[in-house]
Amino acid sequence: MSRIFILSFALLFTLTFGYSQSKVMTPEQLITLDRVSAVGITEDGKKVIYKTSTFDLETNSRLSKTYAVSVNGGNPKLIDEVGDLIRNKNVSPNGKWKLEPKEVKIQKVNAMDYYNDVPNSDVYIYDELNYRHWDTFEDGSYSHLHLVSTDPVKATTIDLMEGEPYDCPQKPFGGDEDYIWSPDSKKILYVTKKLSGTEYAVSTNSDIYEYNIETKETNNLTETNKGYDTHPIYSPKGTLAWLQMKRDGYESDKNDIIVRLKDGDVNLTKDWDGTVYSFIWNEDETKIYYNAPVNGTVHVFEIDIPNNRTSIKSPKQITKGQFDVNGIVGITGDDLIVYRRDMNHATEIYTLNSRSGKMKQLSHGNNAVYKDIKMSTVEKRIVKTTDGKDMPTWVIYPPDFDPTKKYPTLLYCQGGPQGALSQFYSFRWNFQLMAANGYIIVAPNRRGMPGYGVEWNEQISKDYGGQNMNDYLSAIDDVAKEPYVDTERMGCIGASYGGYSVFYLASKHEGRFKSFISHDGIFNWRSMYGTTEELFFVNWDLGGAYWDKENTAAQKSYNEFNPINFVDKWDTPMMIIQGGKDYRVPIGQGLEAFQAAQLQGIKSRLLYFPEENHWVLSAQNSLVWQREFYKWLDETVKEVDSKTKK
Repeated sequence: MSRIFILSFALLFTLTFGYSQSKVMTPEQLITLDRVSAVGITEDGKKVIYKTSTFDLETNSRLSKTYAVSVNGGNPKLIDEVGDLIRNKNVSPNGKWKLEPKEVKIQKVNAMDYYNDVPNSDVYIYDELNYRHWDTFEDGSYSHLHLVSTDPVKATTIDLMEGEPYDCPQKPFGGDEDYIWSPDSKKILYVTKKLSGTEYAVSTNSDIYEYNIETKETNNLTETNKGYDTHPIYSPKGTLAWLQMKRDGYESDKNDIIVRLKDGDVNLTKDWDGTVYSFIWNEDETKIYYNAPVNGTVHVFEIDIPNNRTSIKSPKQITKGQFDVNGIVGITGDDLIVYRRDMNHATEIYTLNSRSGKMKQLSHGNNAVYKDIKMSTVEKRIVKTTDGKDMPTWVIYPPDFDPTKKYPTLLYCQGGPQGALSQFYSFRWNFQLMAANGYIIVAPNRRGMPGYGVEWNEQISKDYGGQNMNDYLSAIDDVAKEPYVDTERMGCIGASYGGYSVFYLASKHEGRFKSFISHDGIFNWRSMYGTTEELFFVNWDLGGAYWDKENTAAQKSYNEFNPINFVDKWDTPMMIIQGGKDYRVPIGQGLEAFQAAQLQGIKSRLLYFPEENHWVLSAQNSLVWQREFYKWLDETVKEVDSKTKK
């Protein structure tokens, strides 16, 4: 076993257990931190405009402010409105048109669509799948991109997708990155998945469409590719690039950068063993900069634009260190404007010099909070897995960590399942707040995570209860050898796939843990398959439908890897958290698990949020989540003599 100790500039938060409240952060402070988001770079390239959003716990609402700051640094200035400081990307370069998404009723769904004499009815009528998505039932309305004349006299409006039952921006998470203007103002590119019903639910085949304003014709630019095609971006000189996944139905496929050259399309990152998050052109069209997960972090790379399809060069990593560059805002000269975060600091805006790799912080939304908070140490530890691989594992220690003492310890199970366990900063699963409450956190980069090559990332599909579960246990067992880990006080926590991991490990942990917490976790793969909305996910990762008896991969998933089949082995306290409007991991999953625990006499608690989806978005709900989270751990982990039975 080898270990790499990396000191981070950590702040940790607490409800406090043996720590001074004035020195560590509380849940209230965490929830009310500024959330920083860039609006853009001014047209002269000299300033960055950004917003801060802060939760007001008393009113349960957000408060926003807008600032301007020089790209050279200095004190941000509060401004009333953005106005003309930044060019509106939705307005054509020639200023004659603008793009506006609008909801358009296309299909009959509600009872009132069929019967005009039932005004008080509340009925949905469906004949095919995709009847709900994320946290919303389909009502027959679709988001359509409209072309609107800026000339008030003409008042022309054109629906680019008239009569079509498809969305742009794509639901549920699409934004204005789903559509762009060509530099000559003659064409519009937009992203959509032109499939409906069951085909929509089982496919990831989105495409990039080109609408010609003069001819009013639409052309599919990516028809031959059957996976995701997203994020089209023109270079300043008019060359098109976009992100592409090859395989239909695989939402976590390797994401590559495709550039349309004169002699055809070229995949810039085909031979690079990683997956791309986002990218941007440089100003003279000689390079593309992109960010991607790498070794438990997210960093920026550059890659040269080739003259032809046979002269592709390898990418070069620009940033290095124990932090994430979790977004690229724009570029001005040699400087990229980026987002940066680590496990101890929420996202802020930085400049990144593309030549030297040096970074300068521009926004300082939470400095006043940070300056009074104790820092912590984050360790990157290399753990040997059961199949002989080296697995990086983050270990986060409490403030004022004393290796001569013993600490309760939590195994954190990441969601996704193909989500990177990087230097992320969560406003719910916040490692510093956990550590400030006196816990050591063990967060393994198990199989299924990007940043360690395509093979490592893809191994988890159809093997949910296999190697990655061994990876979890290898990590906690390795850290538990240290004298400062109290092996009589260990817990296991996670959400989504991490919540599934909790349910699964509850029957396999062999007495390691004194407590479990599962948030929106999958408990029963059969009912999950029958109620989740994006069926391509379960089809790919499980192998198919549970009724396909000839499909050995699927049958293994529904039998050997199904937590509901092993609840008779549960014997440990468990808190189950469930959102009422979570249609990805629907409500039955949490209720089934809670009922199984209760009927077996296991100490258990259900934390139910009727109006929340897969996340917890309300400020006051978030505060209750944090309080109940630590209350449960206090009852079941910190109290060594906690009882399994009620």
